[in-house]
Amino acid sequence: MKRWPFIVVASCLSLGVLGLSVSDAKPPVAQKKVEKAPVDPKAEAAFREAAKKLASGTDLDKVLALENKERGVKLDPMPVIDDLTFLRRIFCDLVSRIPSTDEIAAFEADKNPAKRAELVDRLIADERFIDRWTVFYSDMFRLRAQADGGRAAIAWMHEAISDAMPHDEICRRLITTNGKAGAAPEVAFVLGDNADPMILAGVTSQVFMGVRIQCAQCHDHPFDVWTQENFYGFAAYFGKTQRIENQFTRTIYAKENEASTVLWPPEGKAKPSERKPAKPTFPFDMTSADEKPEYLVRLTSLRAKQKAEKDALVAKANSKDADVDALLTGAEENEAKAKGKKQDDDVTRGAKTDAKNLNIKAGLYTTSDWRNELANLVTSPRNRWFAKNMVNRVWADLVGRGIVDPIDDFSDNNPASHPKMLDYLADEFVANGYDLRSLVRLIVNSQVYQRGHIYGAEEQQVTEMEKSFLATPMRRMLSETLYDSIITAGHIFDVKHTPGKNMKTTWKLSQVAKPNSGRQGLALTAMKFQQKLEMNAAMAAKDDDEEAAPGVDLEKGIEIDFGKVLAKAKADGQKVEVEEMRVMSKEEIEAERMRAQMQTQRRGVDYIDRYVKATFDDNPKFGSSLRMSSPAAPEHFLRVFGQTDREVLGETRDHAPNMRQALMMLNGSLTHEAARVGEFEPMYALLVEQKNLDGAVKLAYREILTREPSADEIKEAKSIIATHKDSLDGMADFRWILLNCNEFRFLP
Repeated sequence: MKRWPFIVVASCLSLGVLGLSVSDAKPPVAQKKVEKAPVDPKAEAAFREAAKKLASGTDLDKVLALENKERGVKLDPMPVIDDLTFLRRIFCDLVSRIPSTDEIAAFEADKNPAKRAELVDRLIADERFIDRWTVFYSDMFRLRAQADGGRAAIAWMHEAISDAMPHDEICRRLITTNGKAGAAPEVAFVLGDNADPMILAGVTSQVFMGVRIQCAQCHDHPFDVWTQENFYGFAAYFGKTQRIENQFTRTIYAKENEASTVLWPPEGKAKPSERKPAKPTFPFDMTSADEKPEYLVRLTSLRAKQKAEKDALVAKANSKDADVDALLTGAEENEAKAKGKKQDDDVTRGAKTDAKNLNIKAGLYTTSDWRNELANLVTSPRNRWFAKNMVNRVWADLVGRGIVDPIDDFSDNNPASHPKMLDYLADEFVANGYDLRSLVRLIVNSQVYQRGHIYGAEEQQVTEMEKSFLATPMRRMLSETLYDSIITAGHIFDVKHTPGKNMKTTWKLSQVAKPNSGRQGLALTAMKFQQKLEMNAAMAAKDDDEEAAPGVDLEKGIEIDFGKVLAKAKADGQKVEVEEMRVMSKEEIEAERMRAQMQTQRRGVDYIDRYVKATFDDNPKFGSSLRMSSPAAPEHFLRVFGQTDREVLGETRDHAPNMRQALMMLNGSLTHEAARVGEFEPMYALLVEQKNLDGAVKLAYREILTREPSADEIKEAKSIIATHKDSLDGMADFRWILLNCNEFRFLP
């Protein structure tokens, strides 16, 4: 199939393409307590009341409008986007793909004035919402499938979001869990940085509270209030935590020692005999226990209702007259409420979350009083840093710019652009039980989220409009969203061609050892033995392994079955044998010996390159990127388009364009397969059976760009398709052009 060169693609851009309990724990007295000026509750209440009197929008919009007015912003906001633009944006943000043509038609046919809010509720209840926000959390906590227990941690995170586990409980478990990697999935957070107290101090501060305190590790922070003593006191919470690697089973654990490894004063600043274990201290200011802010009252009331509901369910389950079917039905109804309805309508989701106990293995290990205390302080509703950090991250993800920007640098030198709006979002997040779905719903139902972009203005005005959240910044799709949107547009979540119609022949390179070269017999014996072990492992993987077979190119990947991974983690957690005493089997020892011998003798073996002929049906289908083992390999599509390796603290996704991205979109198999027209597609019937070229062009625009084309765009598209004798080939080239345009890659 002919593909259009860069210059032709550029000329075709004229096709409309533009580029569970409320903790009131007080922090222990620190050597130097860092405090902020207290917030005046009366002034804050007066501001909220004044905001409510504004004319239009949600309460969030009114808070923003009043704060912009107080800041002296006199610019008018951009209008709210139209229905199809909103549809495309909300699908990409909540379920990480563009809408299908059926979903477009259903939304257009819905005449309910509240259809946008209803669509939001449906998408929040969708399974892909869980997948998409598992990626968000995995990025934030740097969960890596390749790390010790990483796949189990990602699977646990997926289940936690599915069960509507509150954000504070998720974070509490990540901070406190000990145990074996994989069997206690949450321990991956501590093991991810080798349980190093100094590293964990900086990570915990920056990831959970948005404060970069790690610069105070070697000296008092040069640009902020944090001292070296603050840092050591904070690191002391992790001072007894140790990473242990079993030399026989190659398993990794996190345990607690008797003595702390964090000593004060620092090495080199005192004699060894003068250095003593640092006392754990929490240097961050918290709301006074004497204050009872409105959001805390609401949280207390909500969790009291959740506890009462849970107690009632337990009492009913323990009663002699309990009807099992009725209990199961009630559990299903509660789950539906948790996933699809507003927080105000549901006080039972806590019961389902509490019933889950994925941390069985961790219970066999000594827990850390220090880390439990730290978790209570970090996740306390009186710790404003914690709630503000999370709402700022979600806001930046959905709106395109943080209220504090960069998102993980809360400091006096980097103040929030709209502190009162940040307070409002944090208050609502806490009052709604740290519920992710409620926070997402609050943001996307607002006018500020639904504003349009600003075009044609001077750069200074564009910057001011976007900083004031009067216009939506341009955002490129997340790499996972782009990947899955190409699959959606091209109908390749399943096969789309008739079996046997696309048979192709390829030649595969293999190497064969020359006869009598080196110690060929030993090498071949070792190779056969290794192949047998691998084949046996592959057979067992059909039932027990947590991964599907890997893909064959740079645009496919290993897909994780979260259910199997978590089931295996639970099974490992229930084992009671002492794994430290297990040794390798005779077969494993023999395999290791033969591998070593084979490596020693390989230099004496000569190989011949041979090509093997293979015939296959070129009728591929692709799985969702949201279920791939992550992070992907460095050369994979997802990494090329910005997914990080989740190694470096504070590293965010890079959305800057580069040549590798362009080449992958222009020449990659994913785009190529999406552009081809299959017999099982609606497009095929329009072109081959109905000969309706105008209808086919309109369908292409709806499938790929979620909009109708103009008359000029239809005319130009038909001229491009007409350059081919076969309309199917012409449409494939035209769809390839649309998939490569800026309008497809960027959110509307």
